[in-house]
Amino acid sequence: MKDVNILIENGIDVQKSLELFGDMVTYDQMLEDFLREVDGKISNAKRYKDMSDMANYAIIVHSLKSDCRYFGMNELADMFYEHELAGKRNDVFFVNENFEKLMSATVKNLNVVKRYMGILMEESAIPKLATVQSQSPSQEKYILVVDDSNIIRNFIEKIFDNKYKVLSAKDGQEAISSIDNIPHEKLMCVFLDLNMPGVDGYQVLEHFKNANLFEEIPVSIITGSDDKETLDRAFSYPIVDMIQKPFNENKIKDVAEKTIARKNILINN
Repeated sequence: MKDVNILIENGIDVQKSLELFGDMVTYDQMLEDFLREVDGKISNAKRYKDMSDMANYAIIVHSLKSDCRYFGMNELADMFYEHELAGKRNDVFFVNENFEKLMSATVKNLNVVKRYMGILMEESAIPKLATVQSQSPSQEKYILVVDDSNIIRNFIEKIFDNKYKVLSAKDGQEAISSIDNIPHEKLMCVFLDLNMPGVDGYQVLEHFKNANLFEEIPVSIITGSDDKETLDRAFSYPIVDMIQKPFNENKIKDVAEKTIARKNILINN
C-alpha cells in the first residue's frame, strides 16, 4: 500500500487534490498519467526557452502549473506561474536566470512523487488522438475533450466513460481533424481549452464560426484563465458555458448537462 505521508511530509497538499479527484484511487491513476507525460512537457519548455519563444513557453509552463495544482504541488505551481507571467511579458532574462532553479524544484517534486508511487515510470508516448473508426459501434454518442493536459483529458473520460464515448485531442489541430471524422449529429458536446501550443482554442472557435459548426455542435470552455479579456473574448462566440480549472466532478457534470441540453435543442429544431 502506498504511504500518503510521503507526499504530505514533503509539502504536497493531497487533501486539496481530493476535492478534484475524489479518492486516492483516482488520484493515483491520474498521477501515473502525469508522470508519463511530464518529461515531454519539460523538454518542450526547455526547447522553447532555448529558442526564446516566450509565447509557447508561457503556454507549456501554464500547463505544468495546472498539473502541479491538480496534484497539490502548490509551491512548484507558484514557480511555474512566475515563469508563465514572464513568458507572457516576453521576459527572456527572467526565464533564463531562473530556469535552473525551476528545474531543480521540479526534479525534487518528481522524485517525491515517484518514491510515493514506489516505481520508476517507464517512458510512454502521449496517448494518440482517438478516432471514430477505433471505437465500439455500440457507442453512439460522443464527447470531445480538447486540452493539452493528459490529466484533464483522462479525468473527463473517466467521469463519462459509462455514458458516452469520450474522444480526446491534445491541441486544436487534432480537434479539427477529429471533428471532421465524427458524424456531427452524434457529437453531443465539445470541452475546449483555450491555451494550447500550436493551434489554440481561439482558432478552433474561429473554425467553428467560419464553418457554422456552432449550429450543430455545442461548445463549452475549460480554462485556467479568469481575466476579463479571456472571458469577454470567449463569450464573443456562441459558447454554452465556461468552467475554471481546477474543477471537480460535479462541476464538469453540471456544465456537460447544460451543454448537452443545448445539443438536444439543436437536434429537435
